[in-house]
Amino acid sequence: MDHLKLQNQLCFPIYALSRQVTLLYKPFLEELNLTYTQYLVLLVLWEKDSICVRDLGEKLWLDSGTLTPLLKRMQEKKLIERNRSSEDERRVDVKLTQAGIDLEQCASLIPAKLNELFELNTEQANRLRLELKDLLDITSRKCTNKEKL
Repeated sequence: MDHLKLQNQLCFPIYALSRQVTLLYKPFLEELNLTYTQYLVLLVLWEKDSICVRDLGEKLWLDSGTLTPLLKRMQEKKLIERNRSSEDERRVDVKLTQAGIDLEQCASLIPAKLNELFELNTEQANRLRLELKDLLDITSRKCTNKEKL
């Protein structure tokens, strides 16, 4: 029954690492008055100034029940705007405000600070990111849409 020991599970170090990484981000994000999830939304919007909520949810692996209150709080902070599409009123588009755009410069040092904390060189970090992305791709193919996050 060794296969049922916690130390032999692949899932546990992934779970624990996710929690630890989020904790490492916390002091840097607190300086910007952001949660980790809000930071992820901003990362997407800094790449692409406007995106519909459905596409944002797919990119971040978040369902609308999680995403809607998150976006509402970000709108209250005046970081984003949410607007119904003129072409399809079911679609809600999310766009950065000037405050959201300005925050990018403040956040620009966070990735380098985290890389330092991880004590990985660029090659190691890139290899690990690719391996994790491959594992995520494999698991996403095994899950149905209802089972995804």
